[in-house]
Amino acid sequence: MTGDAAAWAPTGDAEPNREARGKRPQQRSTRVEVNGWVSLDKPVGVTSTQAVGRLKYLFNARKAGHAGTLDPLASGVLPVAFGEATKTVPIVQDGAKAYRFRVRWGEESATDDAEGVIVARSDTRPAAAEIEGLLPSFVGLVQQTPPTFSAIKIDGARAYDLARVGESFEIASRTITVYRLALISAEVESAVLEAECGKGAYVRAIARDLGRALGCYGHVIELRRTRVGPFRVESAIPLDRLPDDGQLMARAMLPLQAGLAELPLLPVDRAGAAILRRGQPLLLRGAVPHEGPAWAACFGTPIAFGAIQDGYFVSARVFNAKG
Repeated sequence: MTGDAAAWAPTGDAEPNREARGKRPQQRSTRVEVNGWVSLDKPVGVTSTQAVGRLKYLFNARKAGHAGTLDPLASGVLPVAFGEATKTVPIVQDGAKAYRFRVRWGEESATDDAEGVIVARSDTRPAAAEIEGLLPSFVGLVQQTPPTFSAIKIDGARAYDLARVGESFEIASRTITVYRLALISAEVESAVLEAECGKGAYVRAIARDLGRALGCYGHVIELRRTRVGPFRVESAIPLDRLPDDGQLMARAMLPLQAGLAELPLLPVDRAGAAILRRGQPLLLRGAVPHEGPAWAACFGTPIAFGAIQDGYFVSARVFNAKG
């Protein structure tokens, strides 16, 4: 990645000594244990890895990771987990995702977005009524073939790596869930749509398949992710504001349980917390909550997440630090 994106890549832990020019740079203090989430509004031109690296540097954190890659050409919500919160990343990734995106008609690209070479063209342009008439067929359980340039693994290799070196391969279609697909505005050459999807859905593939169905081809030229599970763009923090605002830095760090907000909470007492911390199933006495995924907390402190099964809470992961 070139241009402005390179400026966001952390270059190490050394900081200039501002007190005396020419002296040896001071080293940042040893990285500290940080537990929690930052709901980041990632800008265009920055990779998800660069964004995580920047936040890890700013918070001087030992461990960090994101819940769902966002392409460099896309902006929007990138939830970043720190420390013990990284254990909840799979929960957030399984949540619904929402996008607003613009599709350019008349061309299909190799990558299904503006980065790829054009592989097909058409002089046809769809009317708004035509677009809206097709949208219901793209909602519900839908068979979708992921883009050739995607992170799907083919015999152990990423599809985008194989595509870049000219390898021929096929990606099997799979069933995805699209909860909502709506036309927001339509012009002659492009249209803006919103989609809410389940895990594994590709908006680029929706645009590609919609263009084919309309007989005009299409590819994504703008993409903004507005939701990932419990994290929404309205409360996300812009990356460029964090370094210069200490108060915003403090407010940006959400508690560990922010990643569990869509799961039912199971309060437990100290004895129950001790059982869960030993990795043992906890027998639930009295009225048993509905079965399925849940997380347990003792006096507000997250203990574990897992599932309620046959009258027991069975931990999937146990937390080793306070939220």
